[in-house]
Amino acid sequence: MQRRQGRVNAGLLLLLYQISQVGIQNIPSVTLGVLVLNIFLFLNPVRPLSEVCISINEAVYKRNWQRLLLSPFHHADDWHLYYNMISMLWKGIMLERRLKSIWFAYIIAVFSVLVGVVYIVLEFLFVKILDDPSYEMNCGVGFSGVLFALKVLNNHYNPGRVSSVLGLRISSKYACWVELVAIHFISPG
Repeated sequence: MQRRQGRVNAGLLLLLYQISQVGIQNIPSVTLGVLVLNIFLFLNPVRPLSEVCISINEAVYKRNWQRLLLSPFHHADDWHLYYNMISMLWKGIMLERRLKSIWFAYIIAVFSVLVGVVYIVLEFLFVKILDDPSYEMNCGVGFSGVLFALKVLNNHYNPGRVSSVLGLRISSKYACWVELVAIHFISPG
């Protein structure tokens, strides 16, 4: 789970290009702050990914609770960062304008911690239901869980829309769940 060093970060360059196309002046303050924080921590990680990722073993058994705060803001590679931050850019623009910055910042903070808690609970359930202790070691990083929660919130505020998931037209209120399952099977790591 270690980033490769000494290579061109094409995903990061593409992300910066996309941000410039939108225009920094057109990005609400909290959304811009989240983008900047994630890019900064990608370029200057607090610790190696193996020391910030969240798992039952690390967060619960070893009581390393700081991982709840660190894991959402670290990414495995530049493409992981790119896809998450492009999603954040569009969801942030829509939701922050609707909810206003203070409320949106609160939501991002709460979702950032709660996603880690939900991840640990789900992994614990997998350990118990499947009788497979390897789930205690699964270690995750990234902003995807927060983005999923923002997508559900966005669908709440914009009902009746239709999305395309793997070429299938699905009501947006169900699309986020179908996407979650599809992502799990396409890229289980």
